Amino acid sequence: MSKDQVRNEEGISACSSLTHEVMNQAPALENYNAFAGDNALRDALTREGGDWDLDAISRYGEQTGSAQVIEYGFLANEYKPQFHSHDRYGNRVDLVKFHPSYHALMTMATEQGLHSSPWTNPCAGAHVARAAKSYLQAQVEAGHGCPLTMTFASVPTLKLTDSVAQDWLPKVLANGYDPRNVPDAQKQAVTIGMGMTEKQGGSDVRANTSVARPIDSGGAGQLYALTGHKWFMSAPMCDGFLMLAQAPGGLSCFLVPRWRPDGSKNPLQVQRLKNKMGNVSNASSEVEMRGALGWMVGEEGRGVPAIIEMVSLTRFDCMVGSMAGQRQAVVQAVHHASHRSAFGKTLIDQPLMQNVLADLHLEVEGAMALTMRMARSLDSLDSEPEKLFMRLGTAVGKYWICKRSPNHAYEAMECLGGNGVTEDFIMARLYREAPINAIWEGSGNVQALDVLRALAKTPAVLDVWFAELSKGMGHIKLLDAAIARLKDAFTDLSDIEYRARYLVEQLALTMQGSLLVQAGNAPVAEAFVASRLGDHGERNYGTLPRGLDVSLLLQRANPLAS
Repeated sequence: MSKDQVRNEEGISACSSLTHEVMNQAPALENYNAFAGDNALRDALTREGGDWDLDAISRYGEQTGSAQVIEYGFLANEYKPQFHSHDRYGNRVDLVKFHPSYHALMTMATEQGLHSSPWTNPCAGAHVARAAKSYLQAQVEAGHGCPLTMTFASVPTLKLTDSVAQDWLPKVLANGYDPRNVPDAQKQAVTIGMGMTEKQGGSDVRANTSVARPIDSGGAGQLYALTGHKWFMSAPMCDGFLMLAQAPGGLSCFLVPRWRPDGSKNPLQVQRLKNKMGNVSNASSEVEMRGALGWMVGEEGRGVPAIIEMVSLTRFDCMVGSMAGQRQAVVQAVHHASHRSAFGKTLIDQPLMQNVLADLHLEVEGAMALTMRMARSLDSLDSEPEKLFMRLGTAVGKYWICKRSPNHAYEAMECLGGNGVTEDFIMARLYREAPINAIWEGSGNVQALDVLRALAKTPAVLDVWFAELSKGMGHIKLLDAAIARLKDAFTDLSDIEYRARYLVEQLALTMQGSLLVQAGNAPVAEAFVASRLGDHGERNYGTLPRGLDVSLLLQRANPLAS
């Protein structure tokens, strides 16, 4: 072969490596303000009393939309927590190691007071503003929200016993983060986890077999030794855990620290981390208590009422988290459709894709209306009607919003085509994450039965609910008719447990519709009611009826719209 022939073949080889130009792909959605284009959130903040914090929330939207913070979310999931039972010398350490990105997310969240702000600054709209920031944070990454939520939700329970509150609340409420595996006495800020469920009981916590024996006289604020197991204990690197165990006087609540008061390790021993399909950045564990020391919180035998204070707030945060996942799924789908062309048109200009995207966004509008209305109730618990509204609303909202998320994530994923199912894009993570909130803190049946318990114990909760519904009546006939049907449904108590899911679904949908009417944006309210309470019945996303203002919905869905 001559030199010219070699040069020619080398030239062909060089040319053949340039197979194509990357085109018709959406750029990464990053370095944008996640709050600025979220009209549903902005409207809700104004409506529910959190607009005093708009500037800070906008700044946080800029931070959570940055490329660096978005990358934190990807890395925290790519590098899962690793459990180490012993150190290199054989000492029991029960250590879970996280990627630095997880710690970065925890740091920015605690510095913002996502675990503390309504308690340290209990002003009007405090829970509303905190929910807004949590919603922005959760769009980046969901798993690290677990210890944030539990720390936030632990405060009312810890306050039940003065001695425990005095020792722990200053550090629980401190706006900082210290991930070191050292005794809480050496820290300025701590986090709180929770261990309720056991193998044999699950949601039926009264079936718990773990035993708590008093060290001295026993009673509230006194030390007990706990022996038993927990099938799910989330965030095992928290500094203390609210746990249930059987004391001599019945099922009771205890604060169990990772370290004993003398600085030695408390025998709260992690057996393994759960290998979960989603929420992988969060370490969920199985633990055994081998005489672990814990302080009783609340009265002996009143463990469920004590910890239900915490559960109510964690259920609220499940609503916030699922709503955040829905919003992130929509913005990714809209962003992709705005840059991708097929069959001669940009996807977002094609009527059928418009129908799908607008329908997906309506889910967020409804979730936002109900969740932020519940946040206003949290800010008004000195009002008996608001307390009753919250009692029913956490179960209704947690059931419906969380349960809508898995199919919502799938439909949004489909908008991205093949890119949607690859782990390089956030959609695959959103899809794996979507079922988690629907199961944790009480699955769908548990929530539906909780609604029935609330109705049986305090019938006034239904009167308060319908009073709120009535504020949205007189504007849309479909909504008025749905509310009337719902009232009739509650006059028949036969087979009510069998019908519980349907009733809870209608409680949620009519309330979302009523709140959207009250919000004053008629096109949004009309579209929601027509699609959710009309004659469609069982349906997939993308089946909106004709005559709706789809352009307005797409504008409100667009993360880059001003």
